[in-house]
Amino acid sequence: MKAAKAATTAEAATTAKAATTATKAKAGTESKAAATTAKGATKAKAAPPRKAPKAESHLAMVRRARRINRELAEIYPYAHPELDFRNPFELLVATVLSAQTTDLRVNQTTPALFAAYPTPEDMAAAVPEEMEEIIRPTGFFRAKTKSLLGLSAALRDEFGGEVPGRLEDLVKLPGVGRKTANVVLGNAFGVPGITVDTHFGRLVRRWKWTDEEDPVKVEAVVAGIFPKSEWTMLSHRVVFHGRRICHARKPACGACPIAPLCPSYGEGETDPEKAGKLLKYEMGGYPGQRLSPPADYPGKPAPALGAG
Repeated sequence: MKAAKAATTAEAATTAKAATTATKAKAGTESKAAATTAKGATKAKAAPPRKAPKAESHLAMVRRARRINRELAEIYPYAHPELDFRNPFELLVATVLSAQTTDLRVNQTTPALFAAYPTPEDMAAAVPEEMEEIIRPTGFFRAKTKSLLGLSAALRDEFGGEVPGRLEDLVKLPGVGRKTANVVLGNAFGVPGITVDTHFGRLVRRWKWTDEEDPVKVEAVVAGIFPKSEWTMLSHRVVFHGRRICHARKPACGACPIAPLCPSYGEGETDPEKAGKLLKYEMGGYPGQRLSPPADYPGKPAPALGAG
């Protein structure tokens, strides 16, 4: 009986000791965990806060924008409209056709169009179905045919068969908006204008000249940054850069000569070798968009429709 009692006492003592050890171990673990958490919290609290990028003043932005323009003038001294034309009427028609397609496709299509309809009077008298077949490669050919017939008739009836040289007259013509009017004024009449197409709008927003999306508002903002004498050539340079280097989906940041001036650097490929493979037209050693480029153009002429 005494032996059994002693055994029970010993067993109880052992159990109590084990419980005490477990309690101490748990307490030690919790204490260590708490210390670690406290240490981490102290460390996180001690980390210095990140400084927000310094806001660029309007004056600094204007200076940077004008420097970009000067740099682009050196990169593209031959910048020009990439539509083939011989007179204001051909430029007007080609610009209307350029909507939702490339200038190259327009240049490949207009030789046949102007051979068939060399004047506004000829074009106004065209059979719609026959014109549609000629301009079909440019896309949206039915709507474009309607615009060309309408503007040709307006030129014939209201302007004596001549393209007017005023913005307010041009925008009244069917299918002609401010962008088309500024293209014609700047390149056929020497009247300064800013052409806000998709390339121009994309780049000026990437360069933080404006965050406006509406082309008319973009035009107004940019017009306030540059002197009027620069408007037409600025348009050509920006569009050239957008087509050749600063592409919509994958800009060639690593091959961009004005990267140090670009607040959006890094949106595209930054590796110089990989970026170099993204360059288009003469920058990449390929033909440009004009079948009849200016004499000082460094690239090769584009092929005619169906050639190559």
